[in-house]
Amino acid sequence: MNSLVIMAGGASSRMKKSLEQTSLDATTKAIAQRVHKSLIPLGVSQKPLLVHLLENAQAAGYEKIYLITAPENSTFKTVLSAYPSLFSNVNFQVHYAFQYPPTGHSKPLGTADAILQAMTQYPELEKNAFTLCNGDNLYSKKSLALLLKPHNAPHSLISYDRSGLHFSEERIARFAILALDSESYLTEIIEKPTSEQLAQFRDEKEKVYVSMNLFRFTGKLLKPYLEKCPIHPERKEKELPVAVGQLVQQQPKTIYGHKLTENVPDLTAATDLSHFN
Repeated sequence: MNSLVIMAGGASSRMKKSLEQTSLDATTKAIAQRVHKSLIPLGVSQKPLLVHLLENAQAAGYEKIYLITAPENSTFKTVLSAYPSLFSNVNFQVHYAFQYPPTGHSKPLGTADAILQAMTQYPELEKNAFTLCNGDNLYSKKSLALLLKPHNAPHSLISYDRSGLHFSEERIARFAILALDSESYLTEIIEKPTSEQLAQFRDEKEKVYVSMNLFRFTGKLLKPYLEKCPIHPERKEKELPVAVGQLVQQQPKTIYGHKLTENVPDLTAATDLSHFN
């Protein structure tokens, strides 16, 4: 069964802190303060981003969704229950995985840990391949379907052409950049690159490719790298790009990069909400 794991466990703190800087109406601001950003009503349809994402996933051929959230985020079930058309296909299922902070920590340990906890709660994720994405990015049907195409590599990701993303230069500069070899296999991933690294990672066509956290993994081959992923000394988190970087260093030519040029609507700050009008 085609499975999609969606990471939606963050506190949406940047979104909530920036709400007063926008001209959003009081009702939208109040909702945004209460719920995860992927559940905020958007545009004319008032559908949350998560509902749009699930519709795209369903259209792309995914049948089983695993939503990773914080244990206190019960609003996910409440919001999704208002869209029965999503579940008119009896084969389409949504399951909830919860990321818990480890003993002695006040907050969860980041994205690598989130996936590992989901695998523990749903062992089928370790036994099979699954697609992984963020819950606050609206990935297209095309990009989600691309990862379901058969390929010799055990893992893959969407390598987004940086020039196709409709974000400010400042925001794009914070995205992880990708180094791909001549056969489009990932060789390196760099978080928060410097301007010198950006220049270094341009390909022969002067293009720079970045990650928007849209991957396809073979569970049992990924799990060891999630387990041994180090905790970042400052952010105190186990970060997925670090685990992916270690994987490609130890197992070259195992992550294939599907190159794609298109925008990915994103909900990082409150100003992004107006883009969906």
